[in-house]
Amino acid sequence: MPDRALFFQRYGVGLALVLLILFNLAVTPNFATSQTLAVNLTQVCTIVIVGVGMTLVIATGGIDLSVGSLMAIAGAMSPMFFTGQLFPVPLYVGIALGIVFPIIIAGVFGLFNGWLITKFSIQPIIATLVLFIAGRGIAQVSTNGDLQVFKVPEFQAIAIGRVLGVPFQVWIMLVIVAVAAFILHRTVFGKQVLAVGGNEAAARLAGVPATRVKYLVYLICGLCSGVAGLIVIAMNSAADANLIGLGMELDAIAAVVVGGTLLSGGRATIVGTLLGALVIQLVRYTLLANGVPDPAALVVKAGLIVLAVWLQRQEHN
Repeated sequence: MPDRALFFQRYGVGLALVLLILFNLAVTPNFATSQTLAVNLTQVCTIVIVGVGMTLVIATGGIDLSVGSLMAIAGAMSPMFFTGQLFPVPLYVGIALGIVFPIIIAGVFGLFNGWLITKFSIQPIIATLVLFIAGRGIAQVSTNGDLQVFKVPEFQAIAIGRVLGVPFQVWIMLVIVAVAAFILHRTVFGKQVLAVGGNEAAARLAGVPATRVKYLVYLICGLCSGVAGLIVIAMNSAADANLIGLGMELDAIAAVVVGGTLLSGGRATIVGTLLGALVIQLVRYTLLANGVPDPAALVVKAGLIVLAVWLQRQEHN
């Protein structure tokens, strides 16, 4: 691999983020404000959280197209608990149930993805397509397709509350990133994830429990999707099963790829996913703030993905 391509593959996303920040500091009005920072961070929180789970899945050589639908399931179910639609409970009990239970359900559906892939040797893109289609249908049926509007500040605090002036959802994102980065790079399980993605047959011969590893990464991806779904409805003060998580699978994959994780598996970076999401968001913000229409931002995002994939190909040449 040429030295220049290696440099950009390793440090390109960080360099791009720094250049974008410097450009906006010089050109974009009101960029260096706490409000602008908070807006950009809250825009990427759900993408990063889902991207963390997607990073682990892709690190094993898989893919998960169902994340948006799992967000919709969790987001549709949650208000049923704290608004008393299912059964009357004290507010804080309903909030606790409305947080914990939908996340667990999303994780169970993630396990279902892992079961399809490992039990029947179905390609991940096909296996997760099942819930990509059926999952949103489940969310829509559970709410009869109705918009659930609520005003429960105690629940909404997970998205719009602040700690030390920083939105609480940002703290949630940072904790998930930190824990996942530690797991991937500092634990036996993390090494097993990368081993399965690098060469599954060799990993099995070396005693790596590849089937269990796949179950766990899809479980984690489901749990992350559930968390993201709750943040979305808390931020919007409403749950719409038709729209929650729509297109999230593409945004998450884009963040993972731009961040430097190999689509073929075997190498992954959680921090890179965070940086990749920030770069994509900041590119869009920069274009919009300087009068460029949003469709152009989508074209640039596609260009970033193409560039990231090209750099990955250079690594293998």
